[in-house]
Amino acid sequence: MTKKLKRIAAITMARNDEFFLSRWIEYYGNEIGYENLYIYLDGTDQTTPKNAGAAHITKLPHSDMTRAAGDKYRIKLLSELANKLLKTYDIVIGCDCDEFLIVDPNTNQTLSEYLSNKKFKYSLSGLGLDIGQNMNTEKKLDKSKPFLSQREYALLSTRYTKPIVINRPIQWGSGFHRIKNKNFHIDKNLYLLHFGAVDMNMLESKAAARGTDWVNHLRRRGNGTINAVTGYPSRNEKWIKIARIIQTYIRAPYAWNKPNLLGLKIVVQIPNRFKMSNV
Repeated sequence: MTKKLKRIAAITMARNDEFFLSRWIEYYGNEIGYENLYIYLDGTDQTTPKNAGAAHITKLPHSDMTRAAGDKYRIKLLSELANKLLKTYDIVIGCDCDEFLIVDPNTNQTLSEYLSNKKFKYSLSGLGLDIGQNMNTEKKLDKSKPFLSQREYALLSTRYTKPIVINRPIQWGSGFHRIKNKNFHIDKNLYLLHFGAVDMNMLESKAAARGTDWVNHLRRRGNGTINAVTGYPSRNEKWIKIARIIQTYIRAPYAWNKPNLLGLKIVVQIPNRFKMSNV
């Protein structure tokens, strides 16, 4: 274990998403320190989460945009923020507020310890696990309890195998899905858990509040995840390793710096030890 931990910051941007943002603050605040969290709120009307503590909150004027234009606007702001923070921090984690980067509990290290001990150039990716509600076996989410105490299945997802850990100035692509003109490295002990489809009722309410464009987008994405974890047979943990190998070595020629899973739909049972991460 390293004697001195590296300085690590985490950044995100949110609008009308206080539930996930509060969870994001709690998780990353406990992992790296609340004073190292930097959050943009999209709209001066946005409410600061009650648990923000020492987190740095900046409220920005909101402008109505299409989903694509909004994605480009947000990632430009967040890339600029990350590059500024790297003047005083060793590492920056950038992700959406419903995404949680965990380190495999088998390492016996915290996220901060693991990243401090890790040598890498430019970026690290966690393997993407898109957690969804199994409509046959899982109840409505109890918001007072950890996610992983209530959900058992995940769709292995290239969309969430994102290069969100950086140690040098970069320019992310929309949604943190790639780094422009840079390759990516999937770390064997890191996992990015996405909870956007963790509960059907929440998904539908959130989409309706954002308007038609978001309804169509989130319904397509969210229902796809929920349909997969509900309808596909779940596989064991060895498929997580298989998915990591495929995503590491297989690339589409038109998207060489994005992971590829050959179109496979693989649902896995989330390893029980992941519940130790308190997500």
